[in-house]
Amino acid sequence: MRDSGNIIELAQLKPDYLGLIFYSQSRRFAANLDKGILSSLPDTIKLTGVFVNETIDEVINKIDEYDLNAVQLHGSESEMYCKQLRDLQSVRLPFRKIEIIKAFGISPGFDFNQLTQFNDVVDYFLFDTKTTEHGGSGIAFDWQILNQYSGSKPYFLSGGLSPENISEISKLAPEQIYGIDLNSKFELEPGVKDINSLKSVFELIGK
Repeated sequence: MRDSGNIIELAQLKPDYLGLIFYSQSRRFAANLDKGILSSLPDTIKLTGVFVNETIDEVINKIDEYDLNAVQLHGSESEMYCKQLRDLQSVRLPFRKIEIIKAFGISPGFDFNQLTQFNDVVDYFLFDTKTTEHGGSGIAFDWQILNQYSGSKPYFLSGGLSPENISEISKLAPEQIYGIDLNSKFELEPGVKDINSLKSVFELIGK
């Protein structure tokens, strides 16, 4: 999200999270955000900054600048990076509790065992389609691959979710799915959400 009017409209649907992409190479890069609009959003909406291989200092600066509630790490950030981010954030912003979401691109043969090292340093995983664009491709991966995930860490499902396939989520293991990431298939253009389409889906899933 980056358009003020669109953000206000979306907030009326009361999503749990609202994403702001701070990756300059993304088509959805949030370069000029209205801080007044963001600060007026309901406390129930968690502002989430999306970063790709950003320096830890810059991530913390953005947390402070925009009062972020969560960060989504969509690059090749390591377990040590996540730990250092959490440790430094607790020192520099001790009164803020930040959720850390680590994204992974999923493709055939993905090794879910590698996620174990992140269990103690992130709050949630996010499973997206593996692409060179670090997300936002609008392409869904084979959700049957998720049957290989035996971990207890909850995850967000992302990657090509659309009004046509959203009902199929009920076939997956519901106890592991924490949330769904609705992005490119619900856009009028990059960074601008189709509010009517989202409203229909929110009603479908009982949001």
